[in-house]
Amino acid sequence: MPNTFTQLYVQIVFAVKGRQSLILPEHKERLHQYITGVVRNRQQKLLAVHCMPDHTHLFIGFSPTLAIADLVRDVKTQSSRFIREQKITPFSFAWQEGYGAFTYAQSQIDAVCRYIHNQEQHHRKRTFKEEYVEFLDKFGVEYDQKYLFDWIE
Repeated sequence: MPNTFTQLYVQIVFAVKGRQSLILPEHKERLHQYITGVVRNRQQKLLAVHCMPDHTHLFIGFSPTLAIADLVRDVKTQSSRFIREQKITPFSFAWQEGYGAFTYAQSQIDAVCRYIHNQEQHHRKRTFKEEYVEFLDKFGVEYDQKYLFDWIE
């Protein structure tokens, strides 16, 4: 076979260190734009992004030429620097270690994009912890509670 053809869709979820609510609504759009640039600079296709005050969802049309871990590292590192340099929060800012990455079929793209864009509505009914654990359970990911994000209860 002379060529390689792929079509991969990945939702990535990660949290603010200490699960602090540091991403204010008035700065979300700037942060969305910045993250979009980071993803595009790595030759990936950002389908949806949404930053909540304490966590972020990305949905990416992914090329297998780049490891998911490398993209997440770049997004976290560069967006943390951007947040600090632009003084988006008066507090010390960093992302927590770790992330969740979940794959989807092409037929699910619209539903996942809607889900990500409607985060405020989802979090009126359930916490980020409930949402994240539900993802892990839904995708059959084995986990130990002690290795999940630091949760503020």
